[in-house]
Amino acid sequence: MKRVLLFFFLLVFCGLHAQNRESAFKPGEWLKFRMHYGFLNASYATLQVKNAKIDDKWVYHVVGHGETTGFASIFFKVDDTYESYFDKQDGKPYRFIRKINEGGYTKDVEINFDHEKDKAVLNDKKNKKKLNFTLQDSIQDLISAFYFLRNNYNPQDLEVGKAIDLKMLYDDDGIFNFKLKYLGKEIVRSKYGKVECLKFRPLVQSGRVFKEQESLSLWVSNDDNRIPIRIKADLAVGAIKADLDGYNGLKHQFKILMD
Repeated sequence: MKRVLLFFFLLVFCGLHAQNRESAFKPGEWLKFRMHYGFLNASYATLQVKNAKIDDKWVYHVVGHGETTGFASIFFKVDDTYESYFDKQDGKPYRFIRKINEGGYTKDVEINFDHEKDKAVLNDKKNKKKLNFTLQDSIQDLISAFYFLRNNYNPQDLEVGKAIDLKMLYDDDGIFNFKLKYLGKEIVRSKYGKVECLKFRPLVQSGRVFKEQESLSLWVSNDDNRIPIRIKADLAVGAIKADLDGYNGLKHQFKILMD
């Protein structure tokens, strides 16, 4: 169960979607998601946008945190933090940090990107080893990908049934291709009322966690914020769901449909 929750945190943090060229977010944006596994209110995850400096350059600094709470934490304790520093103009990542603790299983990884030399260095601090990667084309980390796509894809260019492709560098998988299929528009009943959403389906690996390759669905608000509203996944055992549970500091008005 610990591994299932970790993977689900990644999917929330990586709630990829498309947006027009005007910035969809600003420093101070904060999102909170509540996750359910069956009848259990299993965990919470948050994302917060801040300002920071990397080598005297002002950048976005996003912190994502997820942990189990209440009754669920008795059975599986998860406390994970993800951080990304990325460019305010083109969204290129400069640094990615992953610190996790899952029932005693820990990781402490930092990736530093050098776009001038087209390389990235992964520092596995726990195991005291470093890995070098050659960067080709544009690349994102797990967190920066979310914000990059909010600012660099036009919803009018999306076609039902077609997928968005993106290269990502992640410590467990190295550089890999991420695919996100667009399924059209749907109305979702949220904590805040009915929200018109764009629906996507990330293509995931079937077998160990998910029932099949297309077991996961993602709904994001069809407004200028493009924030995740709901994520649902059919697992090999049971199902899990995450809903938007809190927000603050949105750059644009959050559009709720009237009944």
